[in-house]
Amino acid sequence: MPELPEVEVSRLGISPHLQGRTLVAMQVRQRQLRWPVPDEVIALCNEPILGVSRRAKYLLIHLSAGDILVHLGMSGNLKLLPAATAPGKHDHVDWLLDNQTLLRLNDTRRFGAVLWQAKGSLHPMLAALGPEPLTDEFTAEHLHLCCQKRSSAIKLVLMDNHVVVGVGNIYANEALFKAGILPTRPANSLTLAECAVLTEVVKQTLQFAITQGGTTLKDFSQVDGKPGYFKQELLVYGRGGEACTACATELREVRLGQRSTVYCPDCQR
Repeated sequence: MPELPEVEVSRLGISPHLQGRTLVAMQVRQRQLRWPVPDEVIALCNEPILGVSRRAKYLLIHLSAGDILVHLGMSGNLKLLPAATAPGKHDHVDWLLDNQTLLRLNDTRRFGAVLWQAKGSLHPMLAALGPEPLTDEFTAEHLHLCCQKRSSAIKLVLMDNHVVVGVGNIYANEALFKAGILPTRPANSLTLAECAVLTEVVKQTLQFAITQGGTTLKDFSQVDGKPGYFKQELLVYGRGGEACTACATELREVRLGQRSTVYCPDCQR
């Protein structure tokens, strides 16, 4: 599933091509995505595009009447193409622009979403979200306070969008390894000093992944079709049973919250 870096890479890719353009019309070939595409989106026409932002794993395309929310789900990709490009089987939604180009959502598994947020309102999917990890709001003090209330594994807390948004499975694995913290440790056992290390490592890991174009494991690609190159930088994720890059101990793999979790029993405490 595309995580925060992949969504941010998509935002960086499409923003220069959408901002200042006019959305001439929407073309929805498959309305039944994770949730039905709303009537308000389908009816959009001749709307100036004011900009593109990101909140958690949602892209927000800002229009004068409101915002189109886009979630890539497990297999979604956005591509910028000439307007005459014929759609493929899984090309479900097009944004037709005034310069004879289009933005196209391809989603093989249809777990993505295209939603509507009217001007002045807040979509329920964006309500009650925690701070963005790459902002000053995500601090050691904030993480430590959240951890004090929980005895569940720190990896699960780190992936909780009420605590901090967008730190998915790949980057939680990587950050905990770099911070030297066992993913299975009870969250309330972390000290403030450990939370300070972890918040800093989370920021560094996500930022570096963005510069690498995200991580392509199966479906994700950048807007220009190139893969994300952070896969080559993975230290633990997907490497269960292999040697630790730091100490050569065999990396162990367990399941936490139904997700693969890989760690080094020597480097992480």
